[in-house]
Amino acid sequence: MRILLWHVHGSWTDAFVRGPHSYLLPSLAAGGPWGLGRAGRPWPESVQDVDLRSLDPDSVDAVVLQRPEEIDEVARVLHRRPGHDLPAVYVEHNTPKGHIPATVHPLAEQRTIPLVHVTHFNALIWDNGAAPVVVIEHGINDPGYLYTGQTPELAVVVNEPVRRGRVTGTDLLSHFAAAAPLQVFGMGGAELQEATGIPASRLRIGGDLPGPQLHAAVARCRAYVHPLRWTSLGLALLEAMHLGAPVLALATTEASRAVPPDAGAISANVDELVSAARFLLRHPEEARRRGLQAREAALSRYGLARFLNDWDSLLSELPLRPHRSVRSLRQAGERSTR
Repeated sequence: MRILLWHVHGSWTDAFVRGPHSYLLPSLAAGGPWGLGRAGRPWPESVQDVDLRSLDPDSVDAVVLQRPEEIDEVARVLHRRPGHDLPAVYVEHNTPKGHIPATVHPLAEQRTIPLVHVTHFNALIWDNGAAPVVVIEHGINDPGYLYTGQTPELAVVVNEPVRRGRVTGTDLLSHFAAAAPLQVFGMGGAELQEATGIPASRLRIGGDLPGPQLHAAVARCRAYVHPLRWTSLGLALLEAMHLGAPVLALATTEASRAVPPDAGAISANVDELVSAARFLLRHPEEARRRGLQAREAALSRYGLARFLNDWDSLLSELPLRPHRSVRSLRQAGERSTR
């Protein structure tokens, strides 16, 4: 199949485009949320940058939507309406915002586009209305077992921790910093020290590193901390587990399904997590043992092969696209009246 999708969520896309299809990613010279394309990612040759404005509508077999606005954009540019004359699915990456648990999903009032949630928690907490609902859990392109734990520090990966505040558990970082120095990676962390009051000796800002560099840095830390209160399921958490790092996770949203107790520690009691951090700092061999359990659990539930098989099954069930697009039919009609 030739599948159209925007590069919206880098880590999820990294897994999705490793399937057996051709993947068409809209690209603009200015980049941005509507034209990021491959963005220099080391993806397979089956991933192609395309100019949506000049793309032949008949070359697209299906579209994977990730933002409500994409429905109208596809219809406007390709003259094919997703869910009607173009097979489509919609991936919901996020937990709802607003009046929870009564938040109605933007696609709740339609029946022609399957709504794919990336976690069972998301499927439960959104009001999905009449939409057909499928859960396809995350898959991770395995970075390999890289854990050394040689540095007695705690790794955290979070984007925009100052702006997002309590959502990302930024206020909890000082509790963990009392147990061990933190290395915090991700976008928007430059003002984190000022915002939290954590001294520089207990907080190192690692920045937004490319995947391989990030994996190596996280793998050197003794344990990984997942302090997010409200998130779908952090892919950085699953990547840390794949690396073989023991993880200390808040027992919120989908984390309790992803993290077994022997993979590190999981609790809604922050003091318990901090105590577990201190224990792992004193016992590196136990940290290694729990990290191996984390890796085994992640490979079992969030392996790439399972993820791609689930997606292939769903895509194979979509109705076949019309032989000719609306644009082609319109052009043929115009020629017949000349």
